[in-house]
Amino acid sequence: MRIRLLLLAAVTGSQAAGVLARPTVDHALLDAAAARVLPAVVNWRRDLHAHPELAFDEQRTSDIVATELRRMGYEVTRGVAETGVIGLLDTGRPGPVVALRADMDALPVAEQTGLPYASRQRVRQGSTQVALMHACGHDMHVAMLLGAARVLADLRGQLSGTVKLVFQPAEEGVPNQANGAERMVKAGVLENPKVDAMFGLHVGITPQPTGTLSLRARGFMAGSDTFNIVVKGRQTHGALPWNGVDPVVVAAQIVLGLQVIVSRQTNLTLAPAVITVGTLHGGQRANIIPAEVTMSGTIRSFDPATRDQLLAQVRRTAENLALASGATAEVSFDAGYAVTWNDPVLTAKMLPSLHRVAGAAVLADVPPTTTSEDFSYYGQRVPAMLFFLGVNPPGIAAADWAPNHSPRFNPDEGALLTGVRSLASLAADFLTGN
Repeated sequence: MRIRLLLLAAVTGSQAAGVLARPTVDHALLDAAAARVLPAVVNWRRDLHAHPELAFDEQRTSDIVATELRRMGYEVTRGVAETGVIGLLDTGRPGPVVALRADMDALPVAEQTGLPYASRQRVRQGSTQVALMHACGHDMHVAMLLGAARVLADLRGQLSGTVKLVFQPAEEGVPNQANGAERMVKAGVLENPKVDAMFGLHVGITPQPTGTLSLRARGFMAGSDTFNIVVKGRQTHGALPWNGVDPVVVAAQIVLGLQVIVSRQTNLTLAPAVITVGTLHGGQRANIIPAEVTMSGTIRSFDPATRDQLLAQVRRTAENLALASGATAEVSFDAGYAVTWNDPVLTAKMLPSLHRVAGAAVLADVPPTTTSEDFSYYGQRVPAMLFFLGVNPPGIAAADWAPNHSPRFNPDEGALLTGVRSLASLAADFLTGN
């Protein structure tokens, strides 16, 4: 009887494993598919580079993306957050939902690369003509994600679950408007179907050699917030300060007090933090103590809890220093980008995928950077991971490298294949649990 029970349990377990088992990705086929699509990726990149479009005006880019995705068999949704495009690939088998993101917008920069496909695009802003350029590498992002889309479509029979491709407008943002990622999230891009994990890459940022993949778990790119402080006192003659309340002196105390937040109240062994006062205005005459002084500055942080703490401490410091002198301080914040947070569990799980693609050229614990990215909005809602793709051409010293946003920014197209393989591998491995 005991032997019969053991045999029954073994058969039942085998059947359950067969039901729950996911397909296995043949990485050799994945790499071959990436190599086949590379010429198209180069062509897409050069065409997009020659025709840059500003935030929320990416109509031509969206047309290209939507047309190509439909040819590959994706279900396409357009007009998300104005010009965003979503591509959905349902494998027909149950499983998780993985999202990959590329940003599409360019910058008002006059290109100086001398490339045969350099941008000559101009747009009118007010009474002036403004030159446009893909000076941040978003043309490469779009082209590589289209390449990864082709690879994943070719491997559809080896995948389970759903691939969601997010082609996002306006990462660079528009003054006084919500940026692209924020609006995509509000439009429901992470729902229907609900995204289980999201990946993205960014070319450049640091002058790493072509094909290098660099990242870190937890806070990777800084959160950026702007603060505004209005110190209100009571105006009086400069010779009789006791008859008023001097907001200039109070403002000076606040400037120094804000620095104490970083040097004495923040645990910098956990994550860096920077508070900078960038403007300070008050008064009209040398012999008049004014009624009001205004100042503004920025707060950079790399950890969500630290960010919340810094905002609270800036408010507390300003209000209480003013109160101690009989003045008042009105503190307000303009939220910028949140901390780009690489989920530590997801990052650890997916590092083998990146190592398979780039081997020793994966730098898995690089220092955080004080630049910011609106990819952070996705990471606030779902486990997410962003990594950098090195595009510094061979023979170019880091000191001579023209960085992102430079009119001479000229990323090495030799990195495109690594980018396609990385995105496709992350999606395929996440879906199959490899």
